[in-house]
Amino acid sequence: MLKSIKINIYGKVQGVGFRYCALQKANELGLKGFVKNRTDGSVYIEADGEPEVLDKFILWCKIGPSRSQVDDVKVSDIPFNNYKSFGVK
Repeated sequence: MLKSIKINIYGKVQGVGFRYCALQKANELGLKGFVKNRTDGSVYIEADGEPEVLDKFILWCKIGPSRSQVDDVKVSDIPFNNYKSFGVK
């Protein structure tokens, strides 16, 4: 059963390629949704997928790309969005 989540990632996550690495990982896992930078320096993601696959993506978000330093990740369920692809905003 598909579900949607939102992920807020805090730390040194802007200017390190986080969004494009998240795009690559999401596509690799077959997730749909989007990733964007927020004005507070965090990265925000909405993703649709199977719960087990979303769990793998969350684990990746807690590490991020090699140049990032993730300090905190907050995950919440949201109403299902049925995105058609995964993109960068």
